[in-house]
Amino acid sequence: MRDEHESAIPEHPSEGATADAAAAQLTGGWRELFSAEHASASLVLAGGIAVFAMNTFVTAALLPSTIADIGGQQYFAWVTTAFLVASVLASMLVARVLGSMGAAWSYLLAFGLFAVGSLGAALAPTMELLVIARVVQGLGGGLLAGLSYSVIRDALPKRLWTRATGLVSAMWGLGTLIGPAVGGAFAQVGYWRGAFGLLTLISVVLGLMALRSLPREASGQRDFGRLPIPSLSLLVLASAAFSIAAVVHTGWPTTIALVAGAALIITFIAVDRTSASPVLPHITYQRGNPLKWIYLVIGILSSAAMVEIFLPKFGQDLVGMPPLLAAVFGVSISVGWSFVQLFSASIDDSRTGRRLMTLGPILVTAGLVIYAATQFVDAEWIAWVWAVSLVLAGSGIGLAFPHLNVAAMSSSDDPVEGSKAAAGLGTAELISNTIASALVGVFVAVGGPGATGAMTMGAGIAVLGGIGIIGTVMIMRGTEAAAAVPSDV
Repeated sequence: MRDEHESAIPEHPSEGATADAAAAQLTGGWRELFSAEHASASLVLAGGIAVFAMNTFVTAALLPSTIADIGGQQYFAWVTTAFLVASVLASMLVARVLGSMGAAWSYLLAFGLFAVGSLGAALAPTMELLVIARVVQGLGGGLLAGLSYSVIRDALPKRLWTRATGLVSAMWGLGTLIGPAVGGAFAQVGYWRGAFGLLTLISVVLGLMALRSLPREASGQRDFGRLPIPSLSLLVLASAAFSIAAVVHTGWPTTIALVAGAALIITFIAVDRTSASPVLPHITYQRGNPLKWIYLVIGILSSAAMVEIFLPKFGQDLVGMPPLLAAVFGVSISVGWSFVQLFSASIDDSRTGRRLMTLGPILVTAGLVIYAATQFVDAEWIAWVWAVSLVLAGSGIGLAFPHLNVAAMSSSDDPVEGSKAAAGLGTAELISNTIASALVGVFVAVGGPGATGAMTMGAGIAVLGGIGIIGTVMIMRGTEAAAAVPSDV
């Protein structure tokens, strides 16, 4: 007589082995995400964000060498502004492009535009033409930023969404780590054009991979309605206004630009919520739906990383860091973001995910408050306190991001609304980064040079983190309210 353990053994061992192998492949873990079936798609999704993030910091590192070669100092700020505004515009078209072209062809278009823009930048003989090339590059980059989240729904099973969003979101942090090194290396050897050439090559390779690994079919049932020109125009103008605030003289010009940007955002919300074909999903504006708060918190968390623009400068000016060490110090937030996010994306339990989502803004706020509060401490070890506090802030971003992204993608079972909700993630990040980069510059300018400027920068973004804490409370309330509604209603 066989015991219970023996009775569990299948009569045909080969069938049992096959079943075990199939079960192992459906765990929804990192191993399945990088299995032969999904590895190429995962690489394309992550690569789209990586080249976008790298490009931002590569360009920043190259600009001094570029201006020394072809001139155009007066266009310094517009090299970044043109890219960001074009990216915001393109990111808002992601759902429509994806619905009409399918995942593979949409990615090929995005990488193609990014490659053409990168090649144009590499060959540009004047700064004016470089700015034009950056517009084309930004159009491709905006599509990549939105597609990486949207295509997760189409290319991967739902059990992999948390891992995939963690991987994709981690690329923002990884890009800020690699970008300065790549740009600095090409600048060091006096060949700034080579960095844009490298981005061109990477884009072409990833575009071809997308064509082979992603679904090519477009859903003919996705009717996105008319293009929302009024909403798009208002949002692009708002992004431009905030970008201008960072490049004009501090004082009334900055105030006017910031007020204009805020007014345009408010007007956008008023117009978009009543539009028959809005930029954001209709459910964003429904009372009790948490999607609006998810977008807000995602935007606030991603904007916290914008303080890295000034960290290398403060590291050198305040504590005398050598350039290389200052560059490492400058990516402290990205270090915490990237590594912690990979851990957070491994958490599948929904209750734990909600706790991490709530803890994220708290850590961001705490880290920035510590950084701001210790600016006037005169001690040799204070730089270590700054670095730890910034890594803590980055860890908060990494903890919350994967679960916020999945919450947005799961906000609707309707394919149109779900695709728009996913595409809105990239839009929220781009708009927030555009606004935050301007605000960081304003905070530093208001505080002035030295420790006061560093303090006002940290304190100003910490206030945004506090708003993010309120946002997570609203997300929890909206999620609980939705769960309380009977499924047959």
